[in-house]
Amino acid sequence: MAFDIDMIKKLYSNFGSRIEAARKATGKPLTLTEKILYAHLWQGAATTAYERGKDYVEFAPDRVAMQDATAQMALLQFMQAGRTRVAVPSTVHCDHLIQAEVGADADLTRAKSQNKEVYDFLASVSDKYGIGFWKPGAGIIHQVVLEQYAFPGGMMIGTDSHTVNAGGLGIVAIGVGGADACDVMAGLPWELKFPKLIGVKLTGKLSGWTASKDIILKVAGILTVKGGTGAILEYFGDGAKSLSCTGKGTICNMGAEIGATTSIFGYDAKMAEYLKGTDRADVAEAADAIAEHLTGDDEVYADPSTYFDQVIEINLSVLEPHINGPFTPDLAWPISKFADAVKVNGWPDKMEVGLIGSCTNSSYEDITRAASIAKQATDNNFKAKAEFTITPGSEQVRYTVERDGYLETFEKMGGVVLANACGPCIGQWARHSTDPNRKNSIVTSYNRNFSKRNDGNPNTHAFVASPEITTALAIAGSLSFNPLTDYLTNDKGEKFKLEEPLGIEMPVKGFAVEDAGFQAPAEDGSAVQVIVSPTSDRLQLLEPFKAWEGTDLKGLKLLIKAKGKCTTDHISMAGPWLKFRGHLDNISNNMLIGALNFFNEKVDTVKNQLTGDYGTVPGTQRAYKAAGVGTVVVGDENYGEGSSREHAAMEPRFLGVRAVLVKSFARIHETNLKKQGMLGLTFADKADYDKIQEDDRIDINGLTDFTPGKPLQMVFNHADGSADTITVNHTYNEQQIEWFKAGAALNIIRREFEASK
Repeated sequence: MAFDIDMIKKLYSNFGSRIEAARKATGKPLTLTEKILYAHLWQGAATTAYERGKDYVEFAPDRVAMQDATAQMALLQFMQAGRTRVAVPSTVHCDHLIQAEVGADADLTRAKSQNKEVYDFLASVSDKYGIGFWKPGAGIIHQVVLEQYAFPGGMMIGTDSHTVNAGGLGIVAIGVGGADACDVMAGLPWELKFPKLIGVKLTGKLSGWTASKDIILKVAGILTVKGGTGAILEYFGDGAKSLSCTGKGTICNMGAEIGATTSIFGYDAKMAEYLKGTDRADVAEAADAIAEHLTGDDEVYADPSTYFDQVIEINLSVLEPHINGPFTPDLAWPISKFADAVKVNGWPDKMEVGLIGSCTNSSYEDITRAASIAKQATDNNFKAKAEFTITPGSEQVRYTVERDGYLETFEKMGGVVLANACGPCIGQWARHSTDPNRKNSIVTSYNRNFSKRNDGNPNTHAFVASPEITTALAIAGSLSFNPLTDYLTNDKGEKFKLEEPLGIEMPVKGFAVEDAGFQAPAEDGSAVQVIVSPTSDRLQLLEPFKAWEGTDLKGLKLLIKAKGKCTTDHISMAGPWLKFRGHLDNISNNMLIGALNFFNEKVDTVKNQLTGDYGTVPGTQRAYKAAGVGTVVVGDENYGEGSSREHAAMEPRFLGVRAVLVKSFARIHETNLKKQGMLGLTFADKADYDKIQEDDRIDINGLTDFTPGKPLQMVFNHADGSADTITVNHTYNEQQIEWFKAGAALNIIRREFEASK
């Protein structure tokens, strides 16, 4: 039986009437996305139509999921809210703090020892507040959610940008910051700007070497890393119905790399098969009863350009395998052109490591397709030329593929099985290298390949491909190898060609597991003690941020003018910093240390206007904070893209940054700034970015009349006595302005709960 089946059945009982109300309010047929959004309105049945990309709407998500790195701060905030139990089903998953080094058993044992304080905190706080707890080793949050919790027609939020993975099972699943999760767990509505809609029509059918991964690699090449910003991608067509449920999940997962709010597929036979195969036949039966509501209306798919803001069409029958990169997930290369690209661009042809698995591609189908390639190599007496690692997505998948002999196949090829955790995908990788800064190439089946993302080396050229293509390239040890056309030669001089991969969507003998790693919470958590040591360097109880002083802001200093790409990895790095995710003061020592300073082309080196000296970004900001001086951070396009980590907003807030002014924001980061009481502003004229000088003193005017839709003015007073006054825009609505005035959204939540006692 599924978790929370009563909640699912209750939602389904009202689904039809909610959709009918939405059709009446909008006066038109509905996409699947619209059906789910309107069915989850906080107010209940729809009474008005919402304008895409403009109207802020309050929703009632069905559940919340948190991974261990972000759960710490989310739950530290929730502890301040005053509730005794979460208002909606919620879970914590321990997958981020396990570092990959030598292999699954040793790495997991070391992680349990090193992170005991954090795991004990998360287990106890979950126990106290009614939250399901998945222990370290249980699996990656998104794979576990797909296996256990996702359901067609639902809505969930998660404190990780790849929460969107669950869209493969027909649920609107959206990555958020911990403050948003805190709101929903506290029983409050969740606010989102009603998204635009991009329709992706899939025709034909995949065959041969082409996999579901290649669909999203193709889409990423079309839309780029910000082409999906503010939009939900809805996949439809006969090609969509032919894809496995986990293949759909892969596509939705990497939608985060194009900035999409989320991605989704309609309910179909493949989803029903997956639900039944993962012991959720009751969900499949309930979904079958309302199947007409769990897909877009026929009129929509017959004339998609009328109902979507943009339509993309891909013929799966002619789609080539793709390899994307390096350094960005949207640089898309069909495999027929990749070898030439390697040569022309001078990328290192030698492939040093191939890594498969992660939350993006760790299903039973993925493992069996990759294993079919690995077996061909060993059958032909050929060992992989590159290092090779396998990361199972969950203990259920790991146990099952081991039972069925696939892990042994990889080990014969020379592969190393890592723990059921994120590992190298998020920089949790103690890579074996004699020179950690050497120029080199790796290929992964992961989702994100920004510079330094995997191993901290800016010279690591990371490429993204399907598990089967990654496996084939690892066998050959060369980026120039095309498994569709090229031959390999073993030590005996025998030539052979790899045949097309063969995979199995669902295990013939069914899934099996001895201990899935789940801990249910206490029925009554009132007696459970959550202990945080005041001397801990891993955990720190939070103090409320101060409210706005009620005046315009004068005499601010420029902290940094960031040049080019500035992701959440640049603002608050992961890797070794993950251990401080529950300690705001300590993790603030990584604030913006990866951002490139426009004025000297260096990272982590900025001018302290109080002394004239250059120092680290966090060190300089701490000096400003000690002197009672506020600052401004200036950034480029799509500032804050990448992970949902709210630390990238909390650290500047904690250290005294008052405003972030950029050309454009990534959605989650902008929301995170608002939640923490920060000013997130954009240039009305992007050319004004060039006017900002290193020694500027800055005023922000118009805050005493802070109003939705009304721009603010910023004055940049230059060292030579001149000044530039520029107009800056914002997207704050009335509620978000109240967050700013109160000092943070959480301050309002706590105030309201105290008033209701």
